[in-house]
Amino acid sequence: MVIPFAVYMATLAPSVTFFDSGEFLTATVSLGSAHSPGYPLFLMYAKPFTWLPFGNIAFRINMATAFSSSLACLGVYLLTSRLIGKEHLVENRTFSMFAVRMSALSAACLFSVTPRLWLQSNHDKPYPLLAFVSAVIFFLLLLWREQYDRSDERPAYVYAATFLAGMAMALHQTVVLLLPAWFVLIILADWRMVTRVKELVLATACAMFGFSVHLYLPLRATQNPLLNWGDPKSVTQFLWHFLRRGYPSEPHQRTAGLVWAQVKAFNVAHEFTWLGAALAIFALIRLWRYRRDVVIAYLIAIVTFLVIIVGYFDTPNEMIFLTEEFFTPLYLVTAVLVGVGLYHVLLFAVRSAQLPEQYGARVYGLVALMLFLLPITLCAKNYYENDQHNNYIAFDYATNSLRSLPRNAVMFTWGDSGAFPLWYLQGVERMREDVDLPHTPHLVFDWYLDSMPRLFKDSRLRTFDVQSAGPETALRIAMGDIFGKRPTYIDFSTRYSVEFSDYIPVQTGIIYRIRSRNEPTGLPDTSMWDNYNNRGILEKISFLDLDTGKAILIYANSYLEAGEFLMSIGHMRDGMLMLDKAEKISPEMKVSAQQVRLRYHGER
Repeated sequence: MVIPFAVYMATLAPSVTFFDSGEFLTATVSLGSAHSPGYPLFLMYAKPFTWLPFGNIAFRINMATAFSSSLACLGVYLLTSRLIGKEHLVENRTFSMFAVRMSALSAACLFSVTPRLWLQSNHDKPYPLLAFVSAVIFFLLLLWREQYDRSDERPAYVYAATFLAGMAMALHQTVVLLLPAWFVLIILADWRMVTRVKELVLATACAMFGFSVHLYLPLRATQNPLLNWGDPKSVTQFLWHFLRRGYPSEPHQRTAGLVWAQVKAFNVAHEFTWLGAALAIFALIRLWRYRRDVVIAYLIAIVTFLVIIVGYFDTPNEMIFLTEEFFTPLYLVTAVLVGVGLYHVLLFAVRSAQLPEQYGARVYGLVALMLFLLPITLCAKNYYENDQHNNYIAFDYATNSLRSLPRNAVMFTWGDSGAFPLWYLQGVERMREDVDLPHTPHLVFDWYLDSMPRLFKDSRLRTFDVQSAGPETALRIAMGDIFGKRPTYIDFSTRYSVEFSDYIPVQTGIIYRIRSRNEPTGLPDTSMWDNYNNRGILEKISFLDLDTGKAILIYANSYLEAGEFLMSIGHMRDGMLMLDKAEKISPEMKVSAQQVRLRYHGER
């Protein structure tokens, strides 16, 4: 656990990042509710880390995820040691115990540096904690099975496992996909277990008791916390929130290529290399002889995940990267198998070699090198891509947006990654509390309008069926209510997501001011560019996820757009400088920038 935690702390994001980060951070600090289904257990787990006496709030909560990932690695160590069992390499008991522990430690370290877990460990994510709880459940069921085989029934292990399974629903609902595997581990011991009414009732009661952690959502909602997604005070709103009814899926065509892309989201070779995949398969072959129930449970888990995620969710191609996170508990069990496979390879090597009865330091050293060669290689391969210690792009993007706004402004946002860092800066870091930041996709929900009474208490949105009309119509209505009363702005995503017929967006750095069509255009204010922080924009950082890359392109496009406008009004020198910066940020802009130069006869 210490080794993974040290790696994660060395590569930890120093502040807010993109995707759900700003939202989770704000919900954790306010003990509110995150996006559906709320994630109450993760928020309660991360909250104590906000009390640490060092770093900013985002860093502390990121540290909470690093710690939960380290716990997941500890789960790999314990499960690997348990599955290897008491089979000794040789008569030398000390060396045999050393081999078991080193195999388990190698598996834990290997899991810690897999691309998926490492990606989730450097900023706030609930999946590593879910993986740890899943590992504990597997461990409890293995203990129960061992006692059962000795005719010493310990149903308390099963009750504890069902309690944790119910509680894990408050981390992520994909935990239900592991239920068939856990059920198989039990019935393969004795199928008549399912006929024992008393045990079934107690196990169900424990599961419901664990699930009761969801009562946090309506109880906290009554206090109107800063972030209260879905406002689940009532039974209706709680079910709307828990069942994710706010995320309607758009119909799309299912093709063979899409299905294959969905299946490839579970990619053992990518996570562990082909050698790791081969070791996992070798472990399954070996375990078939003495732990057949584990092999069957693992295979059933894989099938269940793929059938539900591919067959039922039918994720669109552009969203498949999100479903890759769901497989983290499966990758944890796969890491255990790799550790078991390493041990059996070592078993074969030691028994085939002509070794003396007493092993010296050279033998111990060679064994350790053999076992840790794969984790070290994988760490070296993935370190650069997962090093976020200097990733300030989301923080700076949100800060620069707020700096561009005049006092008492209103700025409409569109995408989650554009909105959530702003929520964190305003709600947690207390920046620019004078401005309002309505999120356009949420304007169709009454609970969201209720959360912003300063803007929407008497809005016309209350009298329209905007949920049927959609967010674009809601945006136009909201802008009509606000325009002329307060300075009105939109972010980059809104500018290029909505067509405006009544208003004209005027570039103001990386955001846009809304003006009426009869308002004089005037000259753009380019002075704010000098006040922007551009860490990781002009000089490349190692970590670039999808939305971080989009943010960099927004900067490049904004410089390009500003340069084109300046050249169109005769400010050739300033326009050229803007085009040069666009090219420096994103070399892909070179063709567009050259076209602008040619159009205004400014080619050098």
